[in-house]
Amino acid sequence: MSNKTDTEVIIGGRVLTLSGFESEEYLQKVASYLNNKIAEYNKVDSFKRTSSEMQNILLQLNVADDYFKARKQIESLQEDIENKEKELYNIKHELIASQIKLENTEKNVKNLQHDLNEASKKIVKLETELEN
Repeated sequence: MSNKTDTEVIIGGRVLTLSGFESEEYLQKVASYLNNKIAEYNKVDSFKRTSSEMQNILLQLNVADDYFKARKQIESLQEDIENKEKELYNIKHELIASQIKLENTEKNVKNLQHDLNEASKKIVKLETELEN
């Protein structure tokens, strides 16, 4: 298991220490995400006029919304992958069936070629007998 990481980050202008088993880069990325959300909301005048408690709730709702949208997208992509895997499975089976059909057809052609050669020999033999 990974070692626990303690990393100082700045979120909303405050220095905080984040602890976790993730890398320092990951913890900084999380802090950056939150700072971007805060900056995005601070551009809205009505947001700045609300209480800090309401601001925190709105930020939490926004982060939760992003989370659920990402989960939905992941589920959709997983469903697409499953459908593609099924399609690939079916295509592979069609390919195998076509290869078997081709092999059987090639055998039939070879047998018919052999029969044609034998028939040709027989015709030549019969023609030779007729001439004699």
